[in-house]
Amino acid sequence: MQAFRREPRRLKSRKKGPKLNNLAEPPEVATAAQSEEINVRPRPITRMRLPLFWLAIIALVGGGCFWWFSHVKIASQQDTPKSLRGANRPQSVAVAKVSVKDVAVYLSGLGSVTALNTVAVHSRVDGQLMRVVFTEGQSVKVGDLLAEIDPRPYQVQLTQAQGQLAKDQALVRNAQLDLQRYKTLFAQDSIAKQQVDTQSSLVRQYEGAIKADQGQVDSAKLNLTYTNVTAPTGGRLGLRQVDPGNIVHAGDANGIVVITQFQPLNVIFTIPEDSVPTVMKKLQAGEKLAVDAFDRAGRVKLASGVLVTVDSQIDASTGTLKLKAQFPNEDSALFPNQFVNARMLLDVKRDVATIPTAAIQRGTQGTFVYVIKGDNTVTVRPTKLGPIEGDNAAIESGLTVGELVVLDGADKLKEGAHVIIASRDRSQVNSPAAAAKESDKKNDGSHHRRREGADADKAN
Repeated sequence: MQAFRREPRRLKSRKKGPKLNNLAEPPEVATAAQSEEINVRPRPITRMRLPLFWLAIIALVGGGCFWWFSHVKIASQQDTPKSLRGANRPQSVAVAKVSVKDVAVYLSGLGSVTALNTVAVHSRVDGQLMRVVFTEGQSVKVGDLLAEIDPRPYQVQLTQAQGQLAKDQALVRNAQLDLQRYKTLFAQDSIAKQQVDTQSSLVRQYEGAIKADQGQVDSAKLNLTYTNVTAPTGGRLGLRQVDPGNIVHAGDANGIVVITQFQPLNVIFTIPEDSVPTVMKKLQAGEKLAVDAFDRAGRVKLASGVLVTVDSQIDASTGTLKLKAQFPNEDSALFPNQFVNARMLLDVKRDVATIPTAAIQRGTQGTFVYVIKGDNTVTVRPTKLGPIEGDNAAIESGLTVGELVVLDGADKLKEGAHVIIASRDRSQVNSPAAAAKESDKKNDGSHHRRREGADADKAN
């Protein structure tokens, strides 16, 4: 009955309505009446469903936050130990052994190829270009025929000069005969001395005219020779500058073709002024310094030659000195005006300690390397570098032959760090840890074989 009485009060508190007249009715009758009244009246939907909606939103947001934070935490827990273990566990490194080699001392400089002779072939006479007998890019020798100019005008000039010469020769012979007659008459005292002298002067005048005529003949012959254009020097021909049929002149700017001497060729390169005393000492001692020419990238060797001479003064604007080297260029690997990297051999240091240049580290204290000790830990060792040849560097101090230096994997190393040797050339690596691992593998293999044998005996 107490529960039955609380129910009307709960309904009353929610919404005002008609009071129940008989509270002593049976529970079944009261419940039916109440349900009928509730069905008739509209329920307050908003007040009942809003709290449930917000509870669902809060639950979803809380679940999402819990899932996200839990996964971030797990990922951080998984990543952090790896980074910590990476910092504490031994690093895998590649090593190289300090070896003894001969190191060449080179002096490098930028240079350009220059031809020994470059000649632009011009016509010596004016006229129509009748024929071109060369091929572009052809190699020629001195005196080879290149082109022909119309020779007919110069043949006519030669004929005229020869005719004038013949005429003057006839006059001089006649004058000489008259002179002989005058001398005979003068000896007989038949004529005056003046006539003899006049005739003698006339003979000399005709003789001078003959010499002038002979010069005209020789000039005409020379011009006729110039109608055949020949190579003034040996070398390779360039591109043709004029076509047959054109009128060429001796004063043309471009000429007919350009001849460039390819064998030998010169390379002019520069070196710093600080290296000049060493080079001059070698030259004064009579040594021939070898010079190699490399391509623009400095990787492909093009030709080899020798140093010929040096310039007479240092360029004050650049602080460099020009040197000239000569190359036979028998295979035509070099071309005039080509850019090359010149490398001159100064000296060869015998039996010096060397390491790969990849092992050299640089810091505020200078150059150093990581040296691997017997317990597979590294130590920082300052070094003094010598000359560098290719991928090898000479060591003047700081290392001894046979020591192992870190070649690759030195980024995360520090003093006393433990390392695992993973060298490319395992024949150079004889570390205690590597030997222990090999012995362990051998022992495991023998133990496995003994175990297989025992299992086979049991089966039998």
